[in-house]
Amino acid sequence: MKAKSILKLISNIVTTLLFIVLLVTLFAVISMKASGGEASIFGYQIKTVLSGSMEPDIQTGSIITIKSTDGQQTFQKGDVVTFKTEEDIFVTHRIVQVKEDGQHYITKGDANDAPDMDPVSPGDIVGVYTGFTVPYVGYVMNFANSREGAALMLVLPGVCLLLYSMVTIWRALRQIDKPKGDVGTDAK
Repeated sequence: MKAKSILKLISNIVTTLLFIVLLVTLFAVISMKASGGEASIFGYQIKTVLSGSMEPDIQTGSIITIKSTDGQQTFQKGDVVTFKTEEDIFVTHRIVQVKEDGQHYITKGDANDAPDMDPVSPGDIVGVYTGFTVPYVGYVMNFANSREGAALMLVLPGVCLLLYSMVTIWRALRQIDKPKGDVGTDAK
């Protein structure tokens, strides 16, 4: 009897986890698509790091969180900021120098030998790195942001939940069909 209750508990946990994964995935994909690929929660954005310019602090393939800025903030030497380049590429680098006018910053990737060529203005800075990073998840997020990835991220948890439901129903039907034995009859 103890083994059955443990299996039932595990079954309930797996069902709950699959449902949660399905809901979180659905929320993430919809929010990324609705915001043009930028997931934002409570003023924090999730960014994917696909280069090694900030290693070893931020590994290639990581996701990071940044606190959104309004373009009016001032930054200091040592702040790690995410900014948008003229080519509409997001870059996360450290400020290594504040220009004398206080309106431009020289940035550099920690692993790079030289600073970035173009100074960054406060209006180009979209956020400040919070220090939160999760290695390798960026590869998955980048794939999920593609058309094929979004379809797979929505379909795969649903298929797993459907298969698990089918197995659960099949087991329940087997329990109903089991012969109950000769209960209540006299065999003489």
